[in-house]
Amino acid sequence: MDFKNIREPLLQLAPMAGYSDSAMRAVCHAQGADYSVTEMISAKAVTYKDKKTFSMAKIRPTEGAVGLQLFGNDPSVMAEAAGLISRGYCGLPGEPEKGEEEYLAPVAIDINCGCPVKKIFGNGEGSALMGRPELIRDIVKATVCATVLPVTVKIRAGIDGDSINAVECALAAEEGGASLVCVHGRTREQMYSGLADRAIIARVKSALRIPVLANGDIRCPEDGLAMLAETGADGLAVGRGAVGNPFIFAGLRAILAGRESVTPTLADRIETALYQLRLSVEDKGEAVAVNECRKQIGEYLHGYRGSATLRGIINKCQRYCEVESAMIEYRRNYECQ
Repeated sequence: MDFKNIREPLLQLAPMAGYSDSAMRAVCHAQGADYSVTEMISAKAVTYKDKKTFSMAKIRPTEGAVGLQLFGNDPSVMAEAAGLISRGYCGLPGEPEKGEEEYLAPVAIDINCGCPVKKIFGNGEGSALMGRPELIRDIVKATVCATVLPVTVKIRAGIDGDSINAVECALAAEEGGASLVCVHGRTREQMYSGLADRAIIARVKSALRIPVLANGDIRCPEDGLAMLAETGADGLAVGRGAVGNPFIFAGLRAILAGRESVTPTLADRIETALYQLRLSVEDKGEAVAVNECRKQIGEYLHGYRGSATLRGIINKCQRYCEVESAMIEYRRNYECQ
């Protein structure tokens, strides 16, 4: 991935634990996302060649360009994990290193310096690294030296309102050799509440020579346009705004080209939701996929009449065919209302 020559705003699906899996990445790519980043993966688990971790690292051809996000706080462990990934060792222990059609290599290594979750923060990982900008620099430097892939970094505004240091952390990442920084405009203390601070993202963009992506509160194409105008960012990372709404990327692509954004129909939403579920079934098996689909299908149909009743039905489904039948029946009843 050539982050140095971004000529048009880069549209990225932001990494989200429990959401940005292979299926979601594929549907967002189909709707116009240039680039996606995986759910965060433990660098330490990669070095242990953990079976579950490697299954999370698999990237299907349908996903387009995907970066693999690592979390950890030890430069040597992060470097070792990045080296394993960049050499193509994403297979499972005892299996071939790389299946010809099974999966692809990532196009970048992304370092998580933004996760606000208590367990990650308490271990000195994720957003806790923002309390030690020099460690961010060292982690990035070690990772860059260990891989041929570009290394990117995800940060927040700061740990709390008294320590807004995104600029300092972004500069440390740049000094370490990062190719791009993505900034979520909230502090760790805010988690996902309140509003993202676009001003801090603008300050990071002004301070850095490398590209900057803006993240936070992009719920519709117009939000993205305003974010770009206010921050001067080189692109957008869309997270929760894409959950159940991969169409936001097509809308952003249209509005950036000066065209009118087209609102997806109910049929579009149901068809895409079922496509995402089918991909998930292929990847995780029917039982897991159907259980996990519930949180996203509700978002696909959020605000539609009768959708609450449909969610109740789907919450009892155990098989793909049951979900499909329920959604087809819902479309038949509500499409023309």
